[in-house]
Amino acid sequence: MTPRLTSEIWVAAYLTRCRLADIPAFVVARGDHTAGAVLVKLNTLDGRACCYHRSFDIMSGERQWIVHVEGLEADVDISVTKQRSFDSDLWVIEVEDRQGRHLLDDPSLA
Repeated sequence: MTPRLTSEIWVAAYLTRCRLADIPAFVVARGDHTAGAVLVKLNTLDGRACCYHRSFDIMSGERQWIVHVEGLEADVDISVTKQRSFDSDLWVIEVEDRQGRHLLDDPSLA
């Protein structure tokens, strides 16, 4: 079993990777430093967005990023706000990229 990083360290590493790839990303909401869940909102700057969350696949034992909600950016924002109202420990990161790059498909970020 691979040791898990704290949420704060994972977020810092993710933001660094995005910066190195010239992808603007920033923290919208800070959650629990140790074990807060993370949502990543991808804003494609055309009025649309997609929000991802990390999921655990029981069959494979792997962690993967899956779509939480997608559509009009305003609708995605409403969903994220609602999620934050249920979970104050939740981190929210916003990535802005017209090409739709988010780096979450990199297995090292699972």
